[in-house]
Amino acid sequence: MDGQERRQEVKMLQLLEELVNIDSGSYDKEGVNQVGTSLNAYFANLGYTIEMIPEKDVGDHYIISHQDVQNPEILLLGHMDTVFEKGTASDRPFTIEGTRAYGPGVIDMKASLVTIIFALEQLKKNHSEAYKHVKILLNSDEEIGSPTSRLLIEKEAKKVKYALVMEPARKDGSLVTERRGHGHFIMEIQGKAAHSGIEPEKGRSAIQELACKIVKLHALNDYEHGISVNVGMIEGGDAVNQISAHAIGHIDVRVSKPEQIEELEHKIEEVCSTSDVVGTKIDLTGDISRPPMIKNKQIAELFEIVKQVGKEINMEIKDTKTGGGSDASFTAALGIPTIDGLGPVGGNAHSEYEYLEIPSLLERKELLVRLIERLHRDQLSEGQGDSYLVG
Repeated sequence: MDGQERRQEVKMLQLLEELVNIDSGSYDKEGVNQVGTSLNAYFANLGYTIEMIPEKDVGDHYIISHQDVQNPEILLLGHMDTVFEKGTASDRPFTIEGTRAYGPGVIDMKASLVTIIFALEQLKKNHSEAYKHVKILLNSDEEIGSPTSRLLIEKEAKKVKYALVMEPARKDGSLVTERRGHGHFIMEIQGKAAHSGIEPEKGRSAIQELACKIVKLHALNDYEHGISVNVGMIEGGDAVNQISAHAIGHIDVRVSKPEQIEELEHKIEEVCSTSDVVGTKIDLTGDISRPPMIKNKQIAELFEIVKQVGKEINMEIKDTKTGGGSDASFTAALGIPTIDGLGPVGGNAHSEYEYLEIPSLLERKELLVRLIERLHRDQLSEGQGDSYLVG
C-alpha cells in the first residue's frame, strides 16, 4: 500500500467510525436521519442532488442523483439502519484490532456506505463521466423488510439498466447472485384465564394452542426444496399458576422459488384457521414480502462482467447463494440485472462480534469504481449498436 492509498484508508475509517458511533436501529428515526445527514453532506459536495422521502415512523429515505443526467442507468442500493437497540454504540463503540474493525453495523452496512462515497469521489477525480450516471437510493428500513421503501425501490429500479446492491460480501469475499425469499407472520392467540390450581377447567390455554400450532407449522418444513418455517420467538403467560389467556408466536419463513410463495402462505393460513384448543381464537397477520432472487440469464451475464472487472485488478470474484434477505430480491424480481454483496468483506453481522476486514475497504471501492465505469462504457457502446449484456 502506497502513501496515497494509506491516507485514503485512514479517511474511510474516520468516516466509518463516525457512522458506526451513531445508533441507527430501524425504529430509531432520529439516529437513522443523523446517518443520512452525514452522508448527504458528502453527496452534495460531489455535485449530487438529494431528494428526501419523509417517513413518519422510521427514518427518511433518500434518492441521490446528479443534476446533469436525466436517466442514469445504474442504481446503487444501500440502507442506513441496523438491527441494534439505542445505546449500543456507546456500549460498543467503533474499535480497531489488527486488520479488523468492530462495532454495531460496521459491516451491515456502514462500511458499504463509506465505499459508495469514496468510489464516487474517485470517479469524479478521474474525470470519469460515469459517476454522473449513477443513482443512489438509501433506505431506512431494510432490516425490518423494507415495508415503507419497497415501492420506492421498485419504482426507481424500473428506470435503470442495472442494480448494484451494497450488502456486504460474504466472509470468503463472494458476491451474492441468489437469495431465498423471506416472510414474517405473527400468530396472536386469545384464550381464557383461570387459576391453574383452583379452577383450571374454566380456562382456555392460549399457550397450549400456540404449542399445537408450532408443531403443525414446523411440519411444513421441506428443506430438500428450500422451504423453511420457524416459530423463532414466542410470548405468553402472566403467572406460572395461571391458565394463559394470551400468547404470540413469530414465524420466520423462507422459500427458494417464486411459485412456492402462494402455496406456503395458504398452508400457514390453513393451519391457523381452526383451533386445536376449544375456546381459543387465532389472529394471523403477515406475508412473504421478499421474493426469491433467482440467478437468471441476466444476472449470470452481469456477474460475468463483474468477474472480468475483478481480473483487471487481480481480484478473483466468486458468487454464492444465501438464505438471508435483502432489497436485491425486489430489483431482481422485476427482471433488472442485479448483483448483491458488492460491499466490503466481513462477518458476524447482527451480533456483538460483527467485524470488517479493513483491507477490503480499498479493494471493494476499486472494484465498484471499475464496475461503474465498465457498465457505463457498455451502455455507450450499446447505444452505438454493440450490446455487451443481453437484457
